[in-house]
Amino acid sequence: MKVVQIEVHGQSYPIRTELDPRYVQELADFVETRMALAARSSPSSDVVGLAILTALNITDEFFRARTALSNNSGDLAARAEQLEKIVDQALTLAE
Repeated sequence: MKVVQIEVHGQSYPIRTELDPRYVQELADFVETRMALAARSSPSSDVVGLAILTALNITDEFFRARTALSNNSGDLAARAEQLEKIVDQALTLAE
């Protein structure tokens, strides 16, 4: 386990992790960017409120992506099932 120093919204945080430090920094940079966007659209001096708004926005994106992925997986399974039926029919006709 190592400690990676990151900075988000002007604050330094030591993060204890087994992840690659560059990846952790990439995550911190992403959060920093999202907080800056949230601060522009909802100016406030309340850093905790800004962090919560940012977390909600990121979580919303995650949930939407997860739902889209789940829907795509369902579509893929349905297509595979249809292909299997077509192959079965073709094999039956070939006999």
